[in-house]
Amino acid sequence: MRLALYEPDIPQNAGALLRLGACLGVGVDIIEPAGFILGERRMKRAGMDYLAAVEFARHESWANFRARHSGRLVLLTTKASLAYHRFAFRSDDTLLLGRESAGVPDVVHDAADARLRIPLRQGMRSLNVALAAAMVLGEALRQTGSFPEETPS
Repeated sequence: MRLALYEPDIPQNAGALLRLGACLGVGVDIIEPAGFILGERRMKRAGMDYLAAVEFARHESWANFRARHSGRLVLLTTKASLAYHRFAFRSDDTLLLGRESAGVPDVVHDAADARLRIPLRQGMRSLNVALAAAMVLGEALRQTGSFPEETPS
């Protein structure tokens, strides 16, 4: 299971997603160009000291990511008809998140093996990308039995 961020715009969201990956043992791919410098202070602050614990890869372009990607590509999008909780996840899935400002272009949308949405109340447009990723990743990890082993406190 992996998370992939397509040309992220907001460093705090990227940092939060890297932290999510670190805490849950999920790799993260960042597909550039990003709307910020990847070492930017705001991203480091959002990721805190968790950045050293996450396995992540930077890809200079969509084509570069596609050349290295394996498994199913599962796009989270407001344009999908299938709700994420009705989808059967696999442990080799990569959950793809679009740009906060624009989502993904048609070529990326068309390349996805599955497109999922989060059901929202009437009139609501979307959730923050990091919140959306956490919700769907939680369901995917639950279905695949891939949560990290719990250790007693």
